[in-house]
Amino acid sequence: MTPDERIIEALDLTKRFPGGVVALDRFSLAVRRGEVVVVIGPSGSGKSTFLRCLNGLEEVDSGSIVIDGIPFDHHRRNRLLIRREVGMVFQSFNLFPHMTARRNIDLAQVQVRKKTPAQAEETTMGLLAKVGIAEKADRYPHELSGGQQQRVAIARALAMGPKVMLFDEATSALDPEMIGEVLDVMRTLAAEGMTMIVVTHEMGFAREAGDRIVFMEAGRIVEEGETQRFFQAPREERTKAFLRQIL
Repeated sequence: MTPDERIIEALDLTKRFPGGVVALDRFSLAVRRGEVVVVIGPSGSGKSTFLRCLNGLEEVDSGSIVIDGIPFDHHRRNRLLIRREVGMVFQSFNLFPHMTARRNIDLAQVQVRKKTPAQAEETTMGLLAKVGIAEKADRYPHELSGGQQQRVAIARALAMGPKVMLFDEATSALDPEMIGEVLDVMRTLAAEGMTMIVVTHEMGFAREAGDRIVFMEAGRIVEEGETQRFFQAPREERTKAFLRQIL
């Protein structure tokens, strides 16, 4: 992977939490532009912590992060630039309950991207159509299903025009019948060439949309590889044992 191909480089990340818990242990990963990397592993392996470090929700104790040539360091300007370029979708939808779907998506475009209300409105309606719920634009979160709320959350992240999308167990809080509609949106983004890092237990999605699979445990990468090879011929015994449990 050449420097021009690389959009994310995390090098030797270490993150400890109170009580001596090591969430990331000299963790390194590079992601190329347009690549879909699916991160799997048991609970507590550091998957979500890694995503949260990429967008500054958690501070690393040591190591370095560079996104699209911008170092994630102590300079406020660099942090703001990176946060504008990295969208994140969480397990919980985090929508403002007193705002309609439309308003939830408009808000940051006007306040952060400095768009006019008309410009924001155009983008918002286009994205709501893209995720399949344009007719729900004026509904409040409590009037939407979980799958619809998560699709609004994805549209809100996309409205900022990010270069990278991070998905942290985006379907884990959904009823089974709602998971598919959210995964369909994620598949569309992957097919369109969006750079994505996806933490998930949905192995069907991983097989179909992932370019590369990363298996984590205890804050480290146990094994990574191209998707087909990873599932058909895992090399590490720990990987084989994990896959036997979930497939």
